[in-house]
Amino acid sequence: MTPDQMRDASLLELFRLEAEAQTQVLNTGLLVLERHPSQADQLEACMRAAHSLKGAARIVGLDAGVRVAHVMEDLLEAARHGHLILQPDHIDALLQGSDLLLRIGADADWADSSGREVVDTLLLRLQGQAVVAEPGPVTPAAPVSATVAMAKETETHDEEPAAVAAETAADARARVLRVSAERLDHLLDISSKSLVEFQRIKPLTESLQRLRRLQVSASRALDVVRESVLDTALDPQAHAMLGEARQLLGECQQMLARHMTEFDEFGWQGGQRAQVMYDAALASRMRPFGDVLAGQARMVRDLGRSLGKQVRLEVEGENTQVDRDVLERLEAPLTHLLRNAVDHGIELAELRARLGKPEEGCIRLQARHHAGMLLLELSDDGMGVDLERLRDAVVARQFASAETAARLTEEELLAFLFLPGFSMREQVTEVSGRGVGLDAVQHMVRQLRGGVRMEQRQGQGATFHLEVPLTLSVVRSLVVEVGGEAYAFPLAHIDRMARLQPEDIVQLEGRQHFWHEGRHVGLVSGSQILQCAEGQHEDEGIPVVLISERDSCYGIAVERFIGERTLVVMPLDPRLGKVQDLAAGALLDDGTPVLILDVEDLFQSIGKLLGSGRLERVDRASRQGAGARRKRVLVVDDSLTVRELERKLLHGNGYDVAVAVDGMDGWNALRSEHFDLLITDIDMPRMDGIELVTLVRRDNRLQSLPVMVVSYKDREEDRRRGLDAGADYYLAKASFHDEALLDAVVMLIGDAQG
Repeated sequence: MTPDQMRDASLLELFRLEAEAQTQVLNTGLLVLERHPSQADQLEACMRAAHSLKGAARIVGLDAGVRVAHVMEDLLEAARHGHLILQPDHIDALLQGSDLLLRIGADADWADSSGREVVDTLLLRLQGQAVVAEPGPVTPAAPVSATVAMAKETETHDEEPAAVAAETAADARARVLRVSAERLDHLLDISSKSLVEFQRIKPLTESLQRLRRLQVSASRALDVVRESVLDTALDPQAHAMLGEARQLLGECQQMLARHMTEFDEFGWQGGQRAQVMYDAALASRMRPFGDVLAGQARMVRDLGRSLGKQVRLEVEGENTQVDRDVLERLEAPLTHLLRNAVDHGIELAELRARLGKPEEGCIRLQARHHAGMLLLELSDDGMGVDLERLRDAVVARQFASAETAARLTEEELLAFLFLPGFSMREQVTEVSGRGVGLDAVQHMVRQLRGGVRMEQRQGQGATFHLEVPLTLSVVRSLVVEVGGEAYAFPLAHIDRMARLQPEDIVQLEGRQHFWHEGRHVGLVSGSQILQCAEGQHEDEGIPVVLISERDSCYGIAVERFIGERTLVVMPLDPRLGKVQDLAAGALLDDGTPVLILDVEDLFQSIGKLLGSGRLERVDRASRQGAGARRKRVLVVDDSLTVRELERKLLHGNGYDVAVAVDGMDGWNALRSEHFDLLITDIDMPRMDGIELVTLVRRDNRLQSLPVMVVSYKDREEDRRRGLDAGADYYLAKASFHDEALLDAVVMLIGDAQG
């Protein structure tokens, strides 16, 4: 590439950047002018943007760009002088011109090839609209020479402000440095590690304090020794050595005190500077929330016009600072919600007029900080949600029966709008009807470790509340201990924390549950999900973290709550690929590594465990931890009387007893928990005792489990049938008494403790 080609390429790139900036000014100003056609400051801003683009296009040699910008400038000039009032058709043409200038900047050859006809059509349209609408004192058919003279005069008057603006822009650019995202991420990583390292000074300071106290104790002990030998006939040299030791110890105390003061000052100053450096690095990644809204107001306006509606977008909190990564990932869900509001929410102008509303609908987007999170509220003044139509759609799409749908509350009904494939549109259009909008919004917001919920007011509109972290570089988390290691649950995914006592846990169909807010919640062992050794639970109860997704809710049993922490996220090494159930790493204040959990992955892992039927009993370790392990017995009998009699008898003799109501329930329990003995009846619904014993003997894990059959059938052939199936002992209920049952249990597995 020749130097001239390199120079041209760089100029084209500069024009593209300027086109992006100036067309954004044009779009913003034109949307304001559509509502307030004579607003002077916006007319001036749009004229300056068009004039700047015309000059830049002339320098680069883009003739089509010069012509488009020039006719746009003429139309805006006529509006500024009051020769015409900008109408929606004018705004449409000017916005199309803005789009063409952006397209010309992105592809310089397009306007001279496939885009020539589009450019010529727009030029004719703009030139036709630039005709003076109100003659007044101005002659409508001015001579061409006068028009040219006026244009030249306008350009001459505009040259000086344009030059000043160019100089100001050049000065501003001189103060801006383009830095790659990778370097900013590296800077943030270094500063966060520095901050964590300085936080490790605190335990070191505490250790030095303990050393100082030890020195004081040693000094006192030495004084006691010295006083005790004063009256004894101790060698003068020994006295001298005691005095020297006391002097040296005093010097050590003074030196340590001096250095501790300096060390405290160093630790405080270093920690402050590390915090400032980290905050500055984090702030360098921040951008105003308004950056994500570029083009959104235009999109709302254009979509509304295509649907025959008048809609405007109002934004509050445009300068709210948000992390660059969060901002980029917010664009898609916000676009979904805005399109949804225009299509589903805002009514047609005629209907709004009949309802006593302004013909122009309003969508309001508010952004603000709260407790380290970004809160977004997107509301419209449209029709809201027709709950009866929604209820009918739920039934029609077979998400619920008519009886169930009739009992659903408003909150439960609105939750259906976030389900995949659910839509209230009967026909699919380019805008909606496929049922992917709100489901996609919820998925993308959850990926940001945030949440979304909806409120509606019948006939008055709907409001979406989004809560996402200000940055993905730090995350507020609940740190817990599982298997002796630290793990972190992002707070955005936690419903609440709880502590369970063993008696709070019930077993339903082979799975552990506990009662929470009027419903049963499945209980899962955190150590089993994370595939680590199960540790000892705290004495005051089993710590449980409740997580939920749509209609699924589970309690994850952990060993200890460490506490809430704000963690600096450290991405895992990309060479590891996607690690199951883990999102990233971090360091605690004392330098202890902690793994941040991927809650969406956890739900998939829980689903696999439920499907395999291999769930472990959560309170097993806590029961085993108190002294010697008690042996566990599973009693399977469909008779409540017999079942309770056997349970109380065995429990009274120290055995840990679980019960099942039939063979199927017993089989589920055997697959999910550990037992030392199975006691089963024969005649039971769903699965009888013979089938259960047969399955046990075929299972590689359970085939060595001792089995006792207790049945009313006492014939020899019944006894033989049970023993042939694999039972180790057969006890007839007719000859059943306490000693017989206990003797048989002791013979099979020994005493309860062992």
